[in-house]
Amino acid sequence: MEFNLIQKIAIWALPVLFAITAHEAAHAYVAKKFGDPTAYLLGRVTFNPLKHIDPIGTILLPLIFLILPGGFLFGWAKPVPVDFGRLKKPKQDMLWVAAAGPGANFAMAIIWGLFFKLAEGLDGSSFQLPLAYMSQAGISINVSLMVLNLIPVPPLDGGRILLSLLPNHLAARLALVEPYGMFILIGLLATGVLGGIMAPFMALAYRLVHFIV
Repeated sequence: MEFNLIQKIAIWALPVLFAITAHEAAHAYVAKKFGDPTAYLLGRVTFNPLKHIDPIGTILLPLIFLILPGGFLFGWAKPVPVDFGRLKKPKQDMLWVAAAGPGANFAMAIIWGLFFKLAEGLDGSSFQLPLAYMSQAGISINVSLMVLNLIPVPPLDGGRILLSLLPNHLAARLALVEPYGMFILIGLLATGVLGGIMAPFMALAYRLVHFIV
């Protein structure tokens, strides 16, 4: 079914806001639990999306991608500040702080999967199709964010996780990539390579959500 721009915004707005809010709030919450209250003191342990919205990455860029053909949605939220030096065990705890964001997105994908199941049972209801389309959008954006953020390039979460797991001398080398990480990501997106990298992992994530739900 083809949707106009207003319909697309209506379907995708809440799933995108909830996805980025859960992702960033999870980082902030786990950082506090492991000893760094930086994000907590800034009010980032919250499900209020206004605390996490980046005007360009959360609003403008996803809107552009909704307008463009292809069905791929790309964007980001305001990063949660984490002072890794304040964590109880900085190198080890970095893994859990980084993994919290993608983990929250996977949990959100499952929740939207449950809403889709609910929609399937609303035969004849005017809420059935809107809820089904929004649920599909919710699963899609959360799976996309989870897989994207698990790419092992710092400053993405996958890069942080890899830094935590690598021996110190290799982690130090990988950390040198961080200032260029977003340029690498944009280059992969512009050349179409990013979609090819993400596709099999997204397919696996969809199967996991379907299996759990």
